[in-house]
Amino acid sequence: MTYLGGHMSRKQKKRDGDFLLQGAILAVASIVVRVIGLIYRIPLTNILGDEGNGFYGYAFEIYSIALLISSYSLPLAVSKLVSARNARGEKRNAFRVFVCAFGFAVVAGLLVALVVFFGSDWISIHFLHAPYSAYPLRVLAFGLFIVAIMGVMRGYFQGLGTMIPTAISQIIEQVINAIVSLVGASYLLKMGMAVAEKKNTSTSLGSAYGAAGGTLGTVIGALSGCIFLIFVFLIFRKTILRQLKNDRTRNQESYGRIIKIILFTIAPVILSTAIYNISQTLDLVIFSTVMSGQGVEESKYVALSGIFTAKYNTLINIPLAIANALASSVIPSLTAAVSSGNKEQTFNKIQLAVRFAMLVAIPSFVGYVVLASPIMQLLYSDSRMTPALMLAIGAISIVFYCLSTVTNAVLQGINKMTTPVKNAAASLGIHIVAVLIMLVIFKMNIYSIVVGNIIFSFCMCLFNGIAIYKEIGYVQEVEKTFVKPLTAAVVMGVVTYAFHLLLDIFMGGRIATVFSLLVAVMVYAVSILKLGGLTEVELLSMPKGTLLVRYCKKLHLLSGTEE
Repeated sequence: MTYLGGHMSRKQKKRDGDFLLQGAILAVASIVVRVIGLIYRIPLTNILGDEGNGFYGYAFEIYSIALLISSYSLPLAVSKLVSARNARGEKRNAFRVFVCAFGFAVVAGLLVALVVFFGSDWISIHFLHAPYSAYPLRVLAFGLFIVAIMGVMRGYFQGLGTMIPTAISQIIEQVINAIVSLVGASYLLKMGMAVAEKKNTSTSLGSAYGAAGGTLGTVIGALSGCIFLIFVFLIFRKTILRQLKNDRTRNQESYGRIIKIILFTIAPVILSTAIYNISQTLDLVIFSTVMSGQGVEESKYVALSGIFTAKYNTLINIPLAIANALASSVIPSLTAAVSSGNKEQTFNKIQLAVRFAMLVAIPSFVGYVVLASPIMQLLYSDSRMTPALMLAIGAISIVFYCLSTVTNAVLQGINKMTTPVKNAAASLGIHIVAVLIMLVIFKMNIYSIVVGNIIFSFCMCLFNGIAIYKEIGYVQEVEKTFVKPLTAAVVMGVVTYAFHLLLDIFMGGRIATVFSLLVAVMVYAVSILKLGGLTEVELLSMPKGTLLVRYCKKLHLLSGTEE
């Protein structure tokens, strides 16, 4: 019995190790994909210009909603259903899930793709009030069909317990996307300008061609990832067929039953995700409709939308990605703490997740306020007041979005799955009313959407915080989570502003901004450690924590407390 118990323990450890390894593979791939995405978006934004980015942004909002309807939740559903049957040794039923989901993806993907392709003119004219956005939207329509199939393939491999095909396909997809987007946007922009000159029409046509070239990367990238997955599937088809042949399961599920299960699995995911994704789409639709009604030229409000989607959003998403990655590393263990009934451990996990997110979000907010214009000039050669003011005003939303993301995960971790959806719906309602008032009554233009995002994210934080308190009685600690990071960030902001002002006199340009950003990071790191915002134990829990502690001790930045 002892031997058997030891054997089972080793098997369990192996399974846990495999699970962590597969999770790590996918996490690394996701980080690589995100970094590539952030890097290539900067030159793409500069190639397209504000108007081209506006058309690109409009088309992508419609594409995101269509993708949500057709296939967004398919990988999750297929992975979950295949994994459950595979664990029970039902290889044939697992494969039937794949076949059924593949058929569903082909039908749903093709149907939605055809609706978007043939309805692109109507959507662009009557819904978006930006007729030229039909060009990139038609290109993206092809991607809807490809992504639907790719999603099922990824879900099947994940359900079988391997994340490697998904991880590699994601990297291939993003690399090809980056290359084709830049080449396509550059080439088609020139072609569009030539066509506009020949037809003696608005230069907006050239911008629309450029946007279509940018979206071409999304489609070709998805096709490349899909081809790779099909290639992997064909390599392992003999192994899969052998497993199906050896399966002795008598209970064979019908395709009708599987379709019902798939639909019931994806419906809640679509509902919860739709509320988050539809917010920005509604913003742009409301903005273009009101601006058009107020007699503003299409090229002007499309250009403002381009600044918002391509420049403002890209910069806001950089710290969000870092903060959310730090926080999400703590969240998985929260569910285990809740399950064990250990209240103290549950509270510690929540506190740590929020604090790690705030350690990045708060200095990012202050940094953007202080260096809004220099950062816009560094990345986009844009010295205008509007983009810089948008970034400076909207920077506070980084704190609220990070906090709402973590609290969403906390609510899910304590088995309150529908609460974030209800809170998001309530926040969205308040947000829409606020945006309409700011646009129609106060005529705040594009700043209405920026302030609207602050209101939405703040409401999410407030509602989530109240829900967590009501459910488990948790209240976030204030001093180390908010006060010390804000104090360190203010010190950083003052020093950085003065340093940039001084450096700009002698050097000027991009070099002054780059050095100022490096100084900002160093000043904040020293300030937060000297203020006791991070202890040795907390540093050790971070990636490369031992190395960080060693260097901090050498530089006498740690007070020595290990509480």
